[in-house]
Amino acid sequence: MPTKVEKDAITGQDTTGHEWDGIKELNTPLPTWWVYSFYACILFAVVWWVLYPSWPFINGYFGGTLGSNQRLELDQRLAEARASQAQYLDRIEAASADEIMADPELLSFAVAGGQAAFADNCAPCHALGGAGQGPYPTLADDDWIWGGSLEDIQYTINYGIRNEHEDSRINDMPAYGRDQILSREEINTVANYVLSLSGRDHDSVLAGEGSVLFEEQCAACHGEQGEGVQELGAPNLADQIWLYGDSLEEVAQQIYAPQQGVMPPWIGRLDQEAIKNLTVYVHTLGGGQ
Repeated sequence: MPTKVEKDAITGQDTTGHEWDGIKELNTPLPTWWVYSFYACILFAVVWWVLYPSWPFINGYFGGTLGSNQRLELDQRLAEARASQAQYLDRIEAASADEIMADPELLSFAVAGGQAAFADNCAPCHALGGAGQGPYPTLADDDWIWGGSLEDIQYTINYGIRNEHEDSRINDMPAYGRDQILSREEINTVANYVLSLSGRDHDSVLAGEGSVLFEEQCAACHGEQGEGVQELGAPNLADQIWLYGDSLEEVAQQIYAPQQGVMPPWIGRLDQEAIKNLTVYVHTLGGGQ
């Protein structure tokens, strides 16, 4: 219930006359500067509502007295950007990847466009800059499973690997253990031999036994010295680059029941200008052949 206004005995501040359960409310108004700032914000909001698009109607919205439209402005900026790029896009459409590489101006444009397209479409698997991650190979070294020439890269981007497209790159490694082609002991000898090809720790006696099996079962795809055959998508086993692990257990498991990489086809998803830009960009990452 309201009571009469009086001075608070402790603070000397006037009360508002309100009291709840013996607690009296002090009359402490907001600072003047704060009140005026609040009023100024209200006035600014009203002016803003009038100048720019704001209140919705049943069949539209209030467009504002200035006629500002962010969507139209964005469309205009995009149209201007497309117009400025048209001369390059038209030239890229008509040029081959080799011709783009030979033209410094087109090359610079294609690398910039390819970098943006790579970040949007490829980096989730291959990581930014083609650094590779997990079972997804790095694209910034000189180790290529299916070839690192411009033609090879463009084909791989277009049609992908082990997918449903009729032109996809496909070559599967047999599951030597799961399909009972080799015993566990034989797989262990082959794994030791594979490790010996790159100078890694291995059992030389077992590696000697595994060399015979490697020649019989593996050399047709991976080469007699494990150097790999890019036409078949068979990786080099004699370097220091490993996709699925380089320990004896990991190599043996890959022989027993291999993991098989899959890449989607980008033809039809991206236009050919974007695919050419990606081809050139990937080729320039550091390991293009």
